[in-house]
Amino acid sequence: MERRDFLKYSAGLGALALLNFSAIGCIGKSKTGQSISLAKLPYAENALEPYISAKTVSFHYGKHHTGYVNNINNLIPGTAFAKMSLKDIIIKTKGQADYAGIFNNAAQVYNHTFYWDSMKPGGGGIPEGRIGEKIKASFGSYEKFAHAFTEAAGSQFGSGWAWLVKNQEGLEIIKTANADTPIAHGITPIIVIDVWEHAYYLDYQNKRGDYIKTWLEHLVNWDFAEKNLG
Repeated sequence: MERRDFLKYSAGLGALALLNFSAIGCIGKSKTGQSISLAKLPYAENALEPYISAKTVSFHYGKHHTGYVNNINNLIPGTAFAKMSLKDIIIKTKGQADYAGIFNNAAQVYNHTFYWDSMKPGGGGIPEGRIGEKIKASFGSYEKFAHAFTEAAGSQFGSGWAWLVKNQEGLEIIKTANADTPIAHGITPIIVIDVWEHAYYLDYQNKRGDYIKTWLEHLVNWDFAEKNLG
């Protein structure tokens, strides 16, 4: 199956504000009055060890992810986006240079939340159930899927994401650069791996391939993937 690359949001990265790393609220409306809230981690910071360390999760979630949430809440007050949902903000600002900073931060909030949900302690391996059947039907076998997913995640130049997504025919693998996200293009995501360096460098240094292999074998949350099939 043809793999599509969405590299439409390389522009506008300079619009990212400096990250504010203070923690905020949980799911839903923030107690501080901010309209976009930081989703709670679905597990403890050390729950993914030894594959992803508590230190990596602490920096990645507590600083990077939290920073994007703080940034978007600083950018949208007084704009037409102030009362929109996160997904609506992403869809309304995609491809608009004047709103690149809003898009980048909103999309990164969405992508990171989806990434945390795409993992679980004791995950990974060959999936069963509907998701296993869909993967076999779309790629021929789990092994062929794993090879294609590894290639996509490993070949993403610079920062970005590799996704398993749903299309009209079944499932396919795409990769997106920087903050770009499938929902900006009307595509339904199933799982995602983050290949920005901050996702793996403390644990794997420059060995992105080892991180991807470990992610597939020990971390991917196939229960979450199956729910996303609809």
